Amino acid sequence: MSRHILVFYGSYRRDRQGIRLAQWIVGAIGARGDSAELIDAKAVDLPMLDRMYKEYPKGGAPAAMEELADKIRNADGFLFVTGEYNWGPQPGLKNLTDHYLEEWFWRPAAIACYSAGPWSGVRAMMGWRDTLGEMGMAVTSSILPVGRIGGAFDADGEPTGEDGARLVKSFPRFADDLNWWIDAAKAQRAKQDPPY
Repeated sequence: MSRHILVFYGSYRRDRQGIRLAQWIVGAIGARGDSAELIDAKAVDLPMLDRMYKEYPKGGAPAAMEELADKIRNADGFLFVTGEYNWGPQPGLKNLTDHYLEEWFWRPAAIACYSAGPWSGVRAMMGWRDTLGEMGMAVTSSILPVGRIGGAFDADGEPTGEDGARLVKSFPRFADDLNWWIDAAKAQRAKQDPPY
């Protein structure tokens, strides 16, 4: 059973380090036989939240917002790649995510986190898990933390060093966890409509 997973990334910084992690994850999901698409908040470039997607009249949302809403509705699951900004996720990722609500409902999500230091972004992940759960996603217990992101990938975007090796070793179990929940949610939706 092939799964389609959206991989969200939210840094707007000039010298983005985490984009290499997000791109690697997209490739690693593909190598397992599923499809993945990178949704880069900087490329989508939604404005600071003024109106949620659902607050526009049907067909009245900006084109980029409408296109992303369709992608979210059609995805089997989500993977959020977040850096740690003052113990929280990137503002760009939060802003992009907040434009939607019902579109997220009843699908699983997983979190990959990173930081420049050894804490691997886990402090940002803790709050982000609550946020995603509040938005109607079932968030997996497995996380994919990457410390010292600046040295975890080589110039070709391949994992390197101790931190890269930990990523490669951890990814299969992390992906298995997300896939299990995706399959469980698909099976349940096939049997019964969500309660709301």
